[in-house]
Amino acid sequence: MSGTVAAIERFGVFVKLDDGPDHPLFAGVGFVSPAELSWRRISSTSDAVQLGQRVTAEFLQYDTWNMEARLSLKATQPDPLRTFSDVVTVGQELRGRVTMLVPFGVFVEIADGVEGLVPVPDLAQPGDEITVVVAEIDQKRRTVLLTGRG
Repeated sequence: MSGTVAAIERFGVFVKLDDGPDHPLFAGVGFVSPAELSWRRISSTSDAVQLGQRVTAEFLQYDTWNMEARLSLKATQPDPLRTFSDVVTVGQELRGRVTMLVPFGVFVEIADGVEGLVPVPDLAQPGDEITVVVAEIDQKRRTVLLTGRG
């Protein structure tokens, strides 16, 4: 389905569809939740789309409560984890940028749109470039486990 971004809210994005279901307030509206906006981590819905932007989305289901089509923008894009796992093997050493500290480790961006977890941080800070080793790629759970080099 295609349409134009009509409203951007913190809880999701409304799309005025070129051809969509009736809606009590907005005819032909679709809704994209933050989880369906992008494969990449986004801090705000406005990081993924802009007001008035033309988009193409995959139809997921019709929400009979809100009378709107539930859509996915990321379903129309290649999955970066699938591409990553086709070219990277367990045991491979990679350089990556620390993106987030959490109590149990650090997340490291190791490819465009792919982050992995290094358990127990080694004093790394967001923005640091570090070397890591791929310990596990789990496509079903959509996780990449990394270890520090050494």
